Amino acid sequence: MDLMTAALNFVVPPASLVMLTFAWPTLTFINTCEWIYNTFFTSEDMENKVVVITGASSGIGEQISYEYAKRRANLVLIARRENRLRGISENARRLGARHVLIMAADVVKEDDCRRFINETINYFGRVDHLVNTASLGHTFYFEEATDSSVFPILMDINFWGNVYPTYVALPYLRQSSGRIVVNASVENWLPLPRMSLYSAAKSALVNFYETLRFEVKDDVGITVATHGWIGTEMTRGKFMVEEGAEMQWKEEREVHASGGPVEEFAKLIVSGACRGDPYVKYPSWYDIFFLYRVFAPKVLYWTFRFLLINGGERRTSFIGTGRPLLETSPRRLIGGPVTTSQSLQQQLKLE
Repeated sequence: MDLMTAALNFVVPPASLVMLTFAWPTLTFINTCEWIYNTFFTSEDMENKVVVITGASSGIGEQISYEYAKRRANLVLIARRENRLRGISENARRLGARHVLIMAADVVKEDDCRRFINETINYFGRVDHLVNTASLGHTFYFEEATDSSVFPILMDINFWGNVYPTYVALPYLRQSSGRIVVNASVENWLPLPRMSLYSAAKSALVNFYETLRFEVKDDVGITVATHGWIGTEMTRGKFMVEEGAEMQWKEEREVHASGGPVEEFAKLIVSGACRGDPYVKYPSWYDIFFLYRVFAPKVLYWTFRFLLINGGERRTSFIGTGRPLLETSPRRLIGGPVTTSQSLQQQLKLE
């Protein structure tokens, strides 16, 4: 048995790569034909359908709301910033949304999720799409965090903030043969420094929905959207504490990498969900790194270590770690280092 295992370990990886190389043109042709057919002949008409969108107050959630509005859907917008939702609901109506409900709720609380799903059912009588976009990132090295209370917060937002709405809405989605749309990230499998907890939460999230896909079979569709760098509040350096919330902060990522527009990603997500695509990827060329991770992990490790990790002094902002900002940080406030609490008071932007 050990000899058989050793032989398979030696033969299967290169043989699989050779087979994939020869099959790639055929698979590409089949996927293209399937995309054309689903786009022009079987794409779901969202007019008068009911779409619940969490995390709709900004970023991807806001732009997805507008894309569904253009398809004349009925929208239920969920976020903790109700004042932001009012303006977004007006924009959605102007773009074509039939009806728009807004509700302030915390998706990490099951009772809140039950409330907004029940109110949706009471008003519209159905749920067709559930779009989970709530997300929370960080940019500190794991060993630099002195306040471990931020750990469950990251897991709550990025994992349970998707699971609870899904758990409550799933019976109604079965009735309508609806769809769940998940906002994941390429970091769920692509290792990047200073994002350990975020990556772990996204990995758990993707594996949860991949398992759920088998459990619900064809009764409920699931579209997992993964993105690389996009221009949302998380990458633009906004600090935010929501009034009445325990804690929520979003940091800029200090790695200098270009990002595509969030509007384009939102359009791809909604188009893919209406076509019934199981995956939406932006940009799709990130997938090539997955092959390196499986077949040549050391190449991937050294490549990203060379590209992404500074050889000199660390420049972590320390927001959320309980430590003061580094004096050498190029984004520090004028006048010297600031403690975490001071920086939140001076740098946050309330909306």
